[in-house]
Amino acid sequence: MSTETIRGMDHVGITVSDIDEATRFFEEAFGAEVIYDSVSQSDDDVKGEDTENILNLFPGTRITTVRMMTLKHGPGLELFEMKGPEQNQPVRPSDYGLQHFAVYVDDINEAISLFERAGGKMFTSPQPLMFPTEVGDNNFFCYGRTPWGSVIELISLPTRLPYEDHTSLRRWKP
Repeated sequence: MSTETIRGMDHVGITVSDIDEATRFFEEAFGAEVIYDSVSQSDDDVKGEDTENILNLFPGTRITTVRMMTLKHGPGLELFEMKGPEQNQPVRPSDYGLQHFAVYVDDINEAISLFERAGGKMFTSPQPLMFPTEVGDNNFFCYGRTPWGSVIELISLPTRLPYEDHTSLRRWKP
């Protein structure tokens, strides 16, 4: 089997407690735009055993809205609003599973300001990248939590990365 058919990441799926709040957050924090609703708020809920099996949902879970958004660069954001009899809080970075996604920014301080004005909470101020393969002048990152609890990293890498001396492969940058 060849990996030549693999083109790249298409989207990140995020379950949110309130799709309108999440939409507003991504619009204000990152300039995201709504492309379409796969399941609109006026549609019947998507539910049942087939849906539960296909998506590995807890029995009795209903999908109330699904919205696809786009960022200026990078993969799309697919927001799912679901209601179910058993839902947990989002994971912390120390829990197993997908823990965060990172948004590349040119001005990390401005991005933090937008993130916080939109209702997010940063864990720290910008930190220099700590791994030897990523250090460089003005290479910074910081993590924050969205209003519904998901973790997002803001990252800026304007300086050449040391790993580039050892491989022709490169991280994605807009």
